Amino acid sequence: MKHWFKDQHFRSLLKNSGYLAVSKVVALIAQIATMSLAAHALGVLLLGALILIDSYARAISGIAKFQSWQLIVRYGSRALQGEHDDFKASTGFAFALDVVSGIGGMFAAIVLMPFIGPWVGITPSQIWLAMLYCTLLPTMAAATPTGILRALDRFDQISWADTVTPISRLFIVLGVYLLGGGFVAYVAAWYATTLAGDLYDWFLAWRELRRRGLLRGIRPTLKPDTLPGAWRFAIQVNLTASVQSVWGPIARLAVGGLLGAAGAALFRIASVLSDGASKPADLLAKAFYPEVARMDLSSKKPWKLMLRGSALASGFALIAILILLLGGKPIVAFLFGKDFLAAYDAMLILMVVPFLSVFSFALSPMLYALDRPDGPLKARLFGTIIFFLTIAPLCWNFGVNGAAIAFVIGNLGAVGTMMWQLRGEHRRVRPPKPA
Repeated sequence: MKHWFKDQHFRSLLKNSGYLAVSKVVALIAQIATMSLAAHALGVLLLGALILIDSYARAISGIAKFQSWQLIVRYGSRALQGEHDDFKASTGFAFALDVVSGIGGMFAAIVLMPFIGPWVGITPSQIWLAMLYCTLLPTMAAATPTGILRALDRFDQISWADTVTPISRLFIVLGVYLLGGGFVAYVAAWYATTLAGDLYDWFLAWRELRRRGLLRGIRPTLKPDTLPGAWRFAIQVNLTASVQSVWGPIARLAVGGLLGAAGAALFRIASVLSDGASKPADLLAKAFYPEVARMDLSSKKPWKLMLRGSALASGFALIAILILLLGGKPIVAFLFGKDFLAAYDAMLILMVVPFLSVFSFALSPMLYALDRPDGPLKARLFGTIIFFLTIAPLCWNFGVNGAAIAFVIGNLGAVGTMMWQLRGEHRRVRPPKPA
């Protein structure tokens, strides 16, 4: 294993994922503490309503946004080598996409709320609050700042930027909790801290561009003539992101529609805890794509890097899974109260997802780097179809546990499909064996 650390790309992957790991641990602790305070103050029904309002905005954002950071990494990854033209062109294109999708998504979310809200469990008295919350979409849908920082290898800044929202939210929610604030105060706390985190991302990106003298020449445009295939890539990544949002906010909305606000709250608590075990793989995935985008994919190096990253993630994920398996029920009771113990069994079922993430974290980045953005889209679309075909009958028969089972089955379908796709791509790009 010592020879792994002689690989420059593996060391870079460890360094960048290490930056992200510290911040993600801090963010996860703050997130769980915040959910604990809100759960004790609001109870199952009102916490579920808060989760549904936030999930609705994030679902529309997930559908509308173009994951523009991937454009910048895809076309501007050589900015550090002095090739600035494509970096500036892709940044301008990404910024224009963010503006259009953010504003368009906001208006669509506000208009649709009175019709969709009651179906997913948001009560008529909460509709106005949810509509105000949707004004977050212009900043929520923006990913240009993250793309800039990733392309410029500033994972240290990304890592701490990711802590702004959860840490500020924890302190504000603690203040609301101590003052005995009501439901509206908690929604306002979620709104203010989300906005603060989004604006801080923009500030960091602007400061880094100014420091490197790269601000001049970046012009917002929807005609990226110098970037071959940019629109095709952007549309496919957008569709993939839209489908991917099923596994987060849309899943919670579906649970809310089938089981009510209480069911959405229990499902969210179960997923928050199980998500903690997925963090090692998620961190490596975020650092892996910029690294592999700079490599020759016909060589053995990126494939070895993928396997080594999986081995590293599996060790950390196993520790997190064991902690939750052995101490899950006392943890749920202590953090959220006995009313939320019904989330424990669903959490155990969702433990399959972190196990899958260890083997799948590199699949999407590898397919994107191989110029196969359609691969993750098709795989997640297949998993999404499975999820929606199974969630209703499983929820009706098994409640929140049924939602967790459907979630796992859908993930299995998506991961299996991407593994099959990547196997075919590996055969295509590997050099032929000498006769």
